[in-house]
Amino acid sequence: MSALRIEQVTTKKVIPKTEDLVFGKHYTDHMFVMDYQEGKGWYDPRIVPYESITLDPAAMVFHYGQTVFEGLKAYRTEDNQIKLFRPDENFKRLNRSSERLSMPQINEKDVLNYLKELIKIDQDWVPAEDGYSLYIRPFVIATEPNLSLAPSRSYRLMIILSPVGSYYKEGIHPVGIHVEEAFTRAVKGGTGTAKTAGNYSAAYKAQEKATKEGYSQVLWLDGIEKKYIEEVGSMNVFFKINGEVVTPELNGSILEGITRMSIIELLKTWGVPLSERRISLDELFRAYEQGLVEEAFGTGTAAVISPIGELNWNGKKMIINNKETGEVAKQLYETLTGIQTGKVADPFHWTVNVR
Repeated sequence: MSALRIEQVTTKKVIPKTEDLVFGKHYTDHMFVMDYQEGKGWYDPRIVPYESITLDPAAMVFHYGQTVFEGLKAYRTEDNQIKLFRPDENFKRLNRSSERLSMPQINEKDVLNYLKELIKIDQDWVPAEDGYSLYIRPFVIATEPNLSLAPSRSYRLMIILSPVGSYYKEGIHPVGIHVEEAFTRAVKGGTGTAKTAGNYSAAYKAQEKATKEGYSQVLWLDGIEKKYIEEVGSMNVFFKINGEVVTPELNGSILEGITRMSIIELLKTWGVPLSERRISLDELFRAYEQGLVEEAFGTGTAAVISPIGELNWNGKKMIINNKETGEVAKQLYETLTGIQTGKVADPFHWTVNVR
């Protein structure tokens, strides 16, 4: 592990009141930065004051989109500890994303230790109130000034921190979802399994359409047949059908969510019938007509659990569980957030203490 250089601010920012927090709008006093050069590897890990960065206009990230990112959270417990939730899995996924985009691997253990030091320095920014946390955004960008169509030979890893409340203003309340059939999120062999910027900006047009129609998110179908359910918005999706929880299987275009992984492990521990398989919209609609669709919810780091109360498919509206949060979604939310904040026992050893 390379020696960490630390430069602290001389004047600290005023930390916003928790009730004024909007997701992703406020940033802490410091950030982590580390650079990479082909032939030299990663070097100069440093914690510095949060500030703007300067890049050459020809930096390859601007032209060919070589960039990957992650999202995880730190939580303050009732006894004033600060915990991370499965950060090792996030850094493993960051490396998988980097591999897909021909970007260099990081040393996962070293970067986790650097992250801990960053959080210790900015620990006052970790909210203590229920429902609030410190969102952590590691990302890697290609920095070489070169317009040649080839992987960059230099990169920068950065980690920024942001205190946040609920991702959705609705909170843990069911939202309406528009089924998207024109636009495609990802296809097998593409970059759907990588957490890269282009996957998200490519979704804006469909999200814009859904918002205009009064829906919170988009339900994505497969890019080939436009038949099989894949994700909801930027989240993995689950359905409870006739007592069984079903989630689309990982197929080369679906992002492998850390929350998805945790939910599957929890449900197996609880003995809840669970299936990871292809599920078509036709199958879901038939089950709905038979009164068998009991719950639906999205899962992800930002929202944890986002219950689905309505699906709009070409004007056919599926009202799920009377637009109320289902028992499985509620239990999963309470258990996961309980483990994250230390209120519920962690038999899986998912949480990691920062201090």
